[in-house]
Amino acid sequence: MSTPRRKTISNEYIHRLQRRHFLLFDILPIVGTAIAVAFLAVHPFGLTELVLFLAMWLLTGLGVTVGYHRLFTHRTFKAAPSVSATLAVFGSMAGQGGLLSWVALHRRHHECSDREGDPHSPNLSGGGLTGMLRGLVHSHFLWMRRHAYPNIVHYAPDLLKNRSLVRVARLYYYWVALGMLAPALVGGIAYQSWTGAVSGLLWGGLVRMFVLEHIVWAINSFLHIFGTRPYASRENSRNGGIFSLVTLGESWHNNHHAFPESPSFGLDWYRLDPGYWLIRLLALFGLASDLKVPSKERMRTKRVTNNPDDAARGAAA
Repeated sequence: MSTPRRKTISNEYIHRLQRRHFLLFDILPIVGTAIAVAFLAVHPFGLTELVLFLAMWLLTGLGVTVGYHRLFTHRTFKAAPSVSATLAVFGSMAGQGGLLSWVALHRRHHECSDREGDPHSPNLSGGGLTGMLRGLVHSHFLWMRRHAYPNIVHYAPDLLKNRSLVRVARLYYYWVALGMLAPALVGGIAYQSWTGAVSGLLWGGLVRMFVLEHIVWAINSFLHIFGTRPYASRENSRNGGIFSLVTLGESWHNNHHAFPESPSFGLDWYRLDPGYWLIRLLALFGLASDLKVPSKERMRTKRVTNNPDDAARGAAA
């Protein structure tokens, strides 16, 4: 009898890599943001810094939500190879982990959401205010220091078969570096000075990474405790519609957990979802297809009502 494949891997080598990534891409952006504020005394914040910050935030944010999350993790649509590669590069620039690791972690999160095995649930740290605060700190930030590593052979075999994506994924650290050097180069050219290059690096690189990280982490922490819950699901995901633009649609978190196969997280046209807007635009130009939006009937059956039997039926759907 063959030995069952392990779902997670834990050893000291893996944990050393996790600590290194935590220091480089979770702690360093905090330090970089503090330096950026201090550097204002040397080089004031201007239009160039604003454009670099917003452009890099938008590109890397869409790389995460449309690429890493909706395309590669949940396969909510199909994309042309060039689009897939581009989204993988922009998602890598966000510094939130290599493509294969990110997908494996997120698929395990959905498998075990708010239950034992969920790598970043805020709801497994005890009851009361103390347990809630401990859970929030863990799920928002500290879990990344050391955790069981999902086996990508188990959780992402489809991506392992895609040689072009694997080649992109292997260059993860180079893409992160490019995401830092590109705004530094633009800043240096725009201002014709070394201070402009440093300012571009700080605001288009480290500050942008800091802001995007905390936006994404807040979805896994706060939106598993606070917010609305219009659809039945077996975990504690919530919607935070007021944050839909800044999260590029990710804050429709209960909608997403109820219908993880949907490329639209807002589900309705009036719920702002910039990530889905990009997917629809790609589809318009023939670069995306097979968008798996749930039917109105399926959405209705999962809608939470005042009738417990309806909610139970929706959770089982």
